[in-house]
Amino acid sequence: MTFGQKSFTPTAPEQGSFPLDRENICKNFMMSYMLCLRENNQVNEKCRVPALRYFKCRIDNQLMSQQEFQRLGYTQEELAAVQL
Repeated sequence: MTFGQKSFTPTAPEQGSFPLDRENICKNFMMSYMLCLRENNQVNEKCRVPALRYFKCRIDNQLMSQQEFQRLGYTQEELAAVQL
């Protein structure tokens, strides 16, 4: 143990657990998002559309709690452009 080092205290996520997609239901959307990140040097701002599609897949398949996309940071213009 190092003197003066703070100990780590784990905390629970604010909105509960994030279930794994064990059946790969949303794998194509996840891979599209990850590929976008790789192509854009990990700049998330350029990959908002694939992320939105991935969130929608997770919500539709009960892998994520039902939420309005505005609470996830998306604008009405972005939602209209994607046509969910």
